[in-house]
Amino acid sequence: QVQLVESGGGLVQAGGSLTLSCVVSGRTLSGATWGWFRQAPGQEREFVAALRAGSGGRTYYADSVKGRFTFSRDNAKNTLSLQMNSLKFEDTAIYYCAGGTPILSEIRNLRGYAHWGQGTQVTVSS
Repeated sequence: QVQLVESGGGLVQAGGSLTLSCVVSGRTLSGATWGWFRQAPGQEREFVAALRAGSGGRTYYADSVKGRFTFSRDNAKNTLSLQMNSLKFEDTAIYYCAGGTPILSEIRNLRGYAHWGQGTQVTVSS
């Protein structure tokens, strides 16, 4: 059974940084696509970033976070990380780690991910 457990959320001032982690158990990172999504109060869950482990770790980002967030992996620890810099108030949300095998054209669609973590809260104060 695949399980994903996020950590690292918290309260940070605008302009600050946080690193989220997602420990994956039940399978290795290889051969799957891993994603970060977020959901703000009253809004739908949206794509943040994805990493295709089977394609040399190529990464994809939402335009809203490109240049500020970095998605990486540690195969030895079976852990995914999302480094978030220059945080903005609008980054406030619950952040979810996800895993699945979406086709490339659907990599930003949450329906392509079968496995989800419980989420970690990120709050950015203005």
